[in-house]
Amino acid sequence: MSMLEAAHENDIELEGACEGSLACSTCHVIVMDMQYYNKLEDPTDEENDMLDLAFGLTDTSRLGCQVIATPELDGIRLAIPAATRNFAVDGYVPKPH
Repeated sequence: MSMLEAAHENDIELEGACEGSLACSTCHVIVMDMQYYNKLEDPTDEENDMLDLAFGLTDTSRLGCQVIATPELDGIRLAIPAATRNFAVDGYVPKPH
């Protein structure tokens, strides 16, 4: 399960306008601890392209749809930026799956 899916299942407002298809940056999250960030697989070129469009990009930014929950990530802390950039539709509120 991705962090985007987990957020939706737990009523956490993480947009995910493209529904995890790597076509936006609206599920941008910031990994709060470098030790957990270093446990993640490197972002793909496609993810990096979308992160370039993200609001409030940091050195530990990732897309929530690409961070997959694993036992070694137990305890990870993520921050959700104060805003997103949704170039497709302004004001769109996604419905959880």
